[in-house]
Amino acid sequence: MTLTMVTAGRVLNQLRHDRRTIALIMLAPCLIVGLVAWMFHGTPVLDQFGPVLVGFFPLFVMFLVTSVTTQRERSSGTLERLMTTPLRKGEFVAGYAVAFGVLATVQAFVVVGFALLVGMDVAGSVWLVLLVAVLDAVLGCTLGLACSAVARTEFQAVQMMPVVIIPQLVTAGIMMPRDQMPEVLEWVSRVLPLTYAVESLQDLARGAQWAGVRGAIGVLVLWIAGAGVVGVLTLRRRTE
Repeated sequence: MTLTMVTAGRVLNQLRHDRRTIALIMLAPCLIVGLVAWMFHGTPVLDQFGPVLVGFFPLFVMFLVTSVTTQRERSSGTLERLMTTPLRKGEFVAGYAVAFGVLATVQAFVVVGFALLVGMDVAGSVWLVLLVAVLDAVLGCTLGLACSAVARTEFQAVQMMPVVIIPQLVTAGIMMPRDQMPEVLEWVSRVLPLTYAVESLQDLARGAQWAGVRGAIGVLVLWIAGAGVVGVLTLRRRTE
């Protein structure tokens, strides 16, 4: 536990001095939400698509930042040096998950708070909206950690995004109701986690409470745990 927290502290200290990354995490999602609110002021568009943006951007941004940062640690030789210490792979992944989880929590509060400020209406529990947004961001972190093992460079880490994130966006029911999709795609959408994040946020915006979204939240938690395990199992001790 001590080595996990030391690793988390080191990562947070590095990110604290990286203003561009902090701006990407905190400001970019708010910019998009703000543009949508401005463009469609006086219409119900923000109420319809605000929950989608709140669910998508934490996953997207945290996946990008985590995968690139982890790959940078590997390519710079930092990871290989750390693996010669008593630090175990599970502690390394847990430390990164804690560090980016802290950022994910802050990001979720900022994005949800800004969306509410610019006019997104939520009939259900705002705290449950925050919980789903945080879980979505943490999921992005764990998926980024898992996928960074496949990449050899930071550019390849970025290239993983269309493979992992875009299919989830396409099949989440945003562009077309899921029950109108080809049957194969509908079944695929039932497996992918963004589907459950988007649906639960839309349900909460319409007034759902805990009983209506606990199943979707459970799926997100399972995906987070599974991606974390994959991240530990695929973490290489040596730089190739």
